[in-house]
Amino acid sequence: MLRKIIKIDEGKCNGCGICADACHEGAIGIVDGKARLLREDYCDGFGDCLPACPTGAITFEEREAPAYDEAAVKAAKQNKNTEKLPCGCPGTASKAIHHEEMSAENVTVRSRLSQWPVQIKLVPVNAPYFGGANLLIAADCTAYAYGNFHNDFIKNRITLIGCPKLDMVNYTGKLTQIIAQNDIRSVTVVRMEVPCCGGIENAVKQALQASGKFIPWSVVTISTDGQIIE
Repeated sequence: MLRKIIKIDEGKCNGCGICADACHEGAIGIVDGKARLLREDYCDGFGDCLPACPTGAITFEEREAPAYDEAAVKAAKQNKNTEKLPCGCPGTASKAIHHEEMSAENVTVRSRLSQWPVQIKLVPVNAPYFGGANLLIAADCTAYAYGNFHNDFIKNRITLIGCPKLDMVNYTGKLTQIIAQNDIRSVTVVRMEVPCCGGIENAVKQALQASGKFIPWSVVTISTDGQIIE
């Protein structure tokens, strides 16, 4: 079938593996030091990996490819989650323990913030740093809940934060202007799992639609105990 699917430029790829981590479907892997699309039927075409790539090696193309197989992806995730490690511990439990250990070790974290202000209400619509920007739009609470927020989300992105519930404002209009009037390369939304955070996700969705642009975007949800929910 003819559909949108990712394309990886191996010449630009530096083998960092960030795209493989960002791909929730497990379609991407690192082979011989380069990112590869391992399973075309695992690629849903939403492009979660695009904003994660620091070298711009990943783009969309429209070509003949197998249909996205959601059932196969879910089965693969289930197998991975129940996989036992040599110690007998489940893989997912080990991952959570590792996250806690890393958070405890990294007591001093270098700031990755590259611009000011960061509040959606305060940021100017036509700021020069929006040119060619990978945009991070995050709910206020996410940086407090997720320990490695600067390195995993703020790094290499322009950051906007807000809380529709506390600010009592609809961000859609301003976000539409920012996206429509600037060369935005990608949008990453980071929200909490709580229902009130749906406001910031919906505002971004509506702004993207109203802008009339096709921009790769993704949503990352953080649990109240500081884990990324897949």
